[in-house]
Amino acid sequence: MAKRIMVVKKDKCNPEGCGGYLCMRVSPSNRAGKEAIVKDTDGKVKVNENVITDADRIAANKCPFGALQMINLPEELDEDPIHRYPPNGFSLYRLPIPLFGKVVGIIGKNGIGKSTTLNIIAGLLKPNLGIKDKEADFKELIDKFKGTEAQGFLEKLRDGDIKVSFKPQQVDMIPKKYKGTVKDLLDKANETGLLETVAEKLDITKILERNLESISGGELQRVAIAAASLKDANLYLFDEPTSYLDVKQRVKVSKYIKSLSEEKGVVVIEHDLIILDYMTDLIHVMYGEEGAYGVCSLPRTTKKGINTYLDGYLKEENTRFRNESIIFDKVRSEKQGIKEELTSWKDYEYKVGNFNLKIKEGSINKGEIIGVLGENGIGKTSFAKLLSGEIKSEGFSDSELKISYKPQYLEKNDELVSFYLRNAMKYESTLLNPLNIKSLFTKSLNQLSGGELQRVAIAKCLSEEADLYLLDEPSAYLDVEQRLKLTKVMKDFMYERGKSAIIIEHDLLFLDYLSHKLLVFDGEPSVNGTTQGPLEMAEGMNKFLKKLDITFRRDEENNRPRVNNPGSQKDREQRLKESYYY
Repeated sequence: MAKRIMVVKKDKCNPEGCGGYLCMRVSPSNRAGKEAIVKDTDGKVKVNENVITDADRIAANKCPFGALQMINLPEELDEDPIHRYPPNGFSLYRLPIPLFGKVVGIIGKNGIGKSTTLNIIAGLLKPNLGIKDKEADFKELIDKFKGTEAQGFLEKLRDGDIKVSFKPQQVDMIPKKYKGTVKDLLDKANETGLLETVAEKLDITKILERNLESISGGELQRVAIAAASLKDANLYLFDEPTSYLDVKQRVKVSKYIKSLSEEKGVVVIEHDLIILDYMTDLIHVMYGEEGAYGVCSLPRTTKKGINTYLDGYLKEENTRFRNESIIFDKVRSEKQGIKEELTSWKDYEYKVGNFNLKIKEGSINKGEIIGVLGENGIGKTSFAKLLSGEIKSEGFSDSELKISYKPQYLEKNDELVSFYLRNAMKYESTLLNPLNIKSLFTKSLNQLSGGELQRVAIAKCLSEEADLYLLDEPSAYLDVEQRLKLTKVMKDFMYERGKSAIIIEHDLLFLDYLSHKLLVFDGEPSVNGTTQGPLEMAEGMNKFLKKLDITFRRDEENNRPRVNNPGSQKDREQRLKESYYY
């Protein structure tokens, strides 16, 4: 098998912009009279991979739009793909294997085939074994995996012994496909007869009579999880089940998904490392090149799987997929010297409709990063808008304080990314390159995916001249590696410039790594909220984790935060000491 593939990204191919098929003109194979790169029926280019050679890498490098990508596959990957999108598209190698009585997790960056694997397992996508216009039958798949655990799974799937229920990634599409109330939708899915029990476990009882169009993203997520779990299935697939959820709901959903695996199989894709660690028994690491190829590793125990992913090296498969390991160093000490106050606020009360927010006196020092924790609907975004001046308030916001604000919900328009980020050009090495944004310059904002738009909005916010940077849920839509890279970018950016930031976030690992102090919100969602702090990290996190009824420890290999197993010796010891945070 060839150790390299050439991928054509049709959306980037622009023959007019390159002066007329530049890649075809410079290809050494084409110039030798061979048809390696040719014009396709859609006017874009396609590649004949039985003709292309390593020398044609020059054609990929010369493309000004990055439409061609020559990929060197790992030497150890001596096999054909499970599926390849034609023509010259993304290739997927290997599949995760569900195990009954276990929650199997999949970890990896965006664009390397995680959702494709679930679509294949769910039967929504027929694999073609890398052959154009082919749909592999069960006999071919079983022969391919003969002698592995996958063989047994595929035989059960063929014989109808496995019934799959699938919760897809894009829950925001539900109101567009289904009309009526939440209960109408769940009644249709209720093959187990457990609707009332499931609704109570997922905190959706109060919204059963509401229309699907009127509920929030977090509520839609829990409705989708309920609908999937109410199907009479023995294998449940969940693609990103905690997006849109606050920390409290993430823990609750994790416990619920874990409970489904007592007699059945569960496979989960998740980007929140703490939650992935908490809910899974085994992990498949996925690696590859975004939009080009993806490889699913052998399963590992959850601890070993996540640590292997962070290390970037698959020892048993002798494959390094990242040049550097990720270690969670402790936050720089902020107790040295006298701190200069940047701004402060007095006790303040804000009312809107039936919601009441009580903001207690607090302050932030220069150079500090303040993390903000709390449930959805408890006033975090209102606090941000009050502080930034988006909500006009007498006697609260500091009119002399210059604030750069990235809101929670991002708007799209026809503006080019390069123009939108014109002020960020001077931060090429510290913002644009680490966040992988330069490749998006030729796109307009309304052409960006959720994760791309998030990265662009973060770069825009941080590139503005300000005293305080205020970011609302910056990790939303980002994969694990993007989140980890973002924490380093933000931490270094604030430290080097002596600036301050307030970060509203639901990913506890993200805030644990980034924050010097915490502002904790308490109260009843949609009714009232009260701020506590900013508090020192240990005090703030201890208060928050106690309310969640979980304890944290650090992993001995890389210092990442982990949730203790309920009732374990470590969990009992920390509870006795009232030390929920390591």
